[in-house]
Parts: sequence; C-alpha cells; structure tokens
Amino acid sequence: MALREFTAPELPRVNSNAARLVPILTTTIAALVAILPLQIPGYAALTPALALMAVYHWTLYRPDLLPSYALFGIGLGEDLLTGSLVGVGALTLLVTRAVVLRSRRHFVGRSFPAVWAGFTLVGGGMMLGLWALHCLLESSLINPRNTIFRMVLTIAVFPAASFLLGSTQRVLIDGPRLMRRR
Repeated sequence: MALREFTAPELPRVNSNAARLVPILTTTIAALVAILPLQIPGYAALTPALALMAVYHWTLYRPDLLPSYALFGIGLGEDLLTGSLVGVGALTLLVTRAVVLRSRRHFVGRSFPAVWAGFTLVGGGMMLGLWALHCLLESSLINPRNTIFRMVLTIAVFPAASFLLGSTQRVLIDGPRLMRRR
C-alpha cells in the first residue's frame, strides 16, 4: 500500500499518431523560437530557455511521448543553428530529461507551486551547470551575470509556458480521449 503512494500514476494510452507528435513538435518549436534571429542587442541573453521548459513539462506529464532520441536531435539541431559547441544542447536536454524522470514521482499530482519549485531547481541547476561547463571548456571564469539573468527570466516565464503546454496537452492529447468517454 505504501509503495503505491510514491509511484507515478500510469499514463493513459494515446491512439492518435498526430497526438504522439505533439510533445516533439512543441519542443522543436520552443527551441526554434528561442533561437530566432532578432535584431535586438543582447537578445541571446534575454531569451528564456524555452526548450528546457518544454522538456520539463513533457517529461513530467507525458514522458512516453518525448523519447530521448528526439531530444538528442532537437538539441543537436539547436547547437548547429546557434553555432555553439555541438552536443552541449543535446546533453542539456537529455540530462534534464533524466533528472526529471528520476524525480517525477515527487511532482506528478502536486500543486503548481510545487511543480514550479521543481522547475526552479532543475532549470536553475542546468543553466548553472552549462555556465560551469563553458567556464571549464574556455579555461576561464566567465561573468555569470548573463546566465543568472537568463535563469531568472526562464523561471519567471515558466508559468506562462506551462499554461500553454498544459492547454495543448489537454486539447490535443487528453481531449480526444475524454470526448470518447462521454
């Protein structure tokens, strides 16, 4: 009986092929929106980590629909399009998925502030970890100001992103299943 309390609920089956693609497509769109070339000075530092938010959301609520190979491809594409070190984006998304999968049972079925606190820990930890990795690879201490600003912005934008992703999930994935029950 006590074991049941600590395990995450079983996920309902998704029969629609289009619904199976929703997490991959929304994560890809989030990655592309974050790297849009806008003519704003310092735009890269002002962009929240949208793909990280999508990975957190989908891994928390529908990990079965966001496979690791898709995250690897999205991260690799993001690295190639931004000109950053190839593999760092893929590593970030895959480590985020692994961390969320490991702690998923603590957040599923909890209130939004608990989910947001979880994202704060995971997202903040990933962004600080990326900063440390870049410092290590460049063999110098990089000013953390941009990283901290981007981390705070990402955490602040998460509720809106979570609302949009949750609405998409309810309409496109859960909605058809709920409509058939009526």
